[in-house]
Amino acid sequence: MTLRIDKLKRRDLRKLLRIESVVFPEPWSPEVFNSELALRKGRLYRGAWDGEEMAGYIGFMIVDDEAHMTTIATAPAYQRTGVATTMIVDGIRTLRADGVKHLSLEVAVNNEPAQALYRRFGFAPVAVRKNYYPVTGQDALVMWVYDVDSETYAERLVELAATGVPAEGGHPT
Repeated sequence: MTLRIDKLKRRDLRKLLRIESVVFPEPWSPEVFNSELALRKGRLYRGAWDGEEMAGYIGFMIVDDEAHMTTIATAPAYQRTGVATTMIVDGIRTLRADGVKHLSLEVAVNNEPAQALYRRFGFAPVAVRKNYYPVTGQDALVMWVYDVDSETYAERLVELAATGVPAEGGHPT
């Protein structure tokens, strides 16, 4: 499998929402995605494609030299195949090229596989948001990684990219 990674477009929403509704207990609405994709500045949304099949998507909100991962999802058929790793590598490379230095995210405290993935990228827990996910009542772990603009971090991305899925359309190292 070789992934194609492209900027998400509104026409991709039908496929994206199918994944969203299966992966999350509280999926974002079409309106939320439409409003996010309509913002020309301060957002980065990319999809991973295996041929015509959407394998996953990732989104970031950007403020100055910081970015916040707003969402990431992998279609069930592609989970645990390296798709998420490939999307994060591509996203961080894209953000680095735009001057981003630090990244944050929230993850459910009981989602240990996701936390392990984020730790591979250098994310470390800094706080807990109580009852962050209203439907499940789950707390969220706030995680940050700093200095992704460094040469040392660029080397880490090369190593992580080797564990993902080969991708075309992503940003070079």
